[in-house]
Amino acid sequence: MNKGDGETSYAENSRVQSKIISIAKPVTEEAIIQLLSTNSAESMGIADLGCSSGPNTLSVISEIIDVIYSKCCHLGRPPPELRISLNDLYNNDFNGIFGSLPAFYKKMKEEKGPGFGACFISGVPGSFYGRLFPSKSLHFVYSSSSLHWLSQPTKRVGLILGVSVQFQKDFSLFLKSRSEEVVLGGRMVLLLMGRRSMDPTTEESCDHWELLALALMSMVSEGLIPEEKVDTFNVPYYAPCAEEVKLEIQKDGSFIVDRLQVFEIDGDGGGDTLSSGQLVAKTIRAVAESMLESHFGSDIMDDLFRRYAKMVDNHLSKTAITTYISLVVSIIRR
Repeated sequence: MNKGDGETSYAENSRVQSKIISIAKPVTEEAIIQLLSTNSAESMGIADLGCSSGPNTLSVISEIIDVIYSKCCHLGRPPPELRISLNDLYNNDFNGIFGSLPAFYKKMKEEKGPGFGACFISGVPGSFYGRLFPSKSLHFVYSSSSLHWLSQPTKRVGLILGVSVQFQKDFSLFLKSRSEEVVLGGRMVLLLMGRRSMDPTTEESCDHWELLALALMSMVSEGLIPEEKVDTFNVPYYAPCAEEVKLEIQKDGSFIVDRLQVFEIDGDGGGDTLSSGQLVAKTIRAVAESMLESHFGSDIMDDLFRRYAKMVDNHLSKTAITTYISLVVSIIRR
C-alpha cells in the first residue's frame, strides 16, 4: 500500500474498498448484534485485520462502536470496555492512524456523551497468517479487502493452480490462528475480493492484473524493461469463489458459516477530469506500486500506470462498466 495522503496514496484512492465496506455493513451489524445478544462480557476484544490506513480504517471502527452502543442501549445495559486492535503488516502507516486518534476519541465522546466508556485502541503489526493475539481474547474479528492477498507469490509454472493452493494454505492457517484467539460464540466478518465462477481463469478473476501485465509487456517491446523482469514478477493475489471459502471453513471445523454472500461492486465510472481507466489505475497503483517498485524500480511507475489507464479505458470501451466481485462471510466460533 502507498503510505501518506498524496495523490497516489491508498488513503486517497480507496473508494472501491469503501464501497465494499458499505455494502457489507448490514452483515457486519447483524453479526455484532447477535454477538451482544448472546454475550455480556464486560470487556470485549475487537480486531480489524488488514486495517491499512486512511479514512476507511477509523470509519470501520466508528461504525462497530456505534452498533455496540446502540445495541447495549436497547438492551438496557452499559457498553463493555472495548479493546480494539488494528492489525496490518509492519510497513503499514500506523503513525498516520495514531496521529488521528485524539480527534477520533474527541468525536466519540461528543457523540456518545457521558456514556462513552473505556475504549483502548492499539496497533498490532504482523501477518494475520499466524497468531497475533492471546488465546480466547477476541470477541469480534473484522477484515476487509485483505484476505485475497497471499502470504507469498507463487512460481509461474502452473501459476493458477499454484495460487489456488497457496490461498488454501493461507486461509487454513488464518482460520486455525483465529480459532485459538476467538472466544466460543465469537464472530468474524470477512470481506475479500472474489469471483462468481468456480473457474479461476474467468475474466472476472483476471482482468485488472492481465491488463497490468500487458502494460508491462508493452514496455518490454520498447526496450524499457527486460522481459525476464516481467517473467519473474508475480502478484501474490487470489480471488476465490464462495465454494472455495466455504470448503476451507468446513475443513477447519472451528467455525460455523452464518452468512456467505457474493456482491457486485460498481467500479468508478469516471468524471469530469479523470476517465474510468485513470481511476482504476489510481486504485491499483495505490495497492500494488510498492511491490512493483521493489521489482522494477521507481523510474517506470508513472509511464507504466499511464499505459495501464489507457489499456483499461480501451478494454472498457468494448465491455460493460468495470465491476468488482466481493465475498462477504460471517462465521461463528463453535
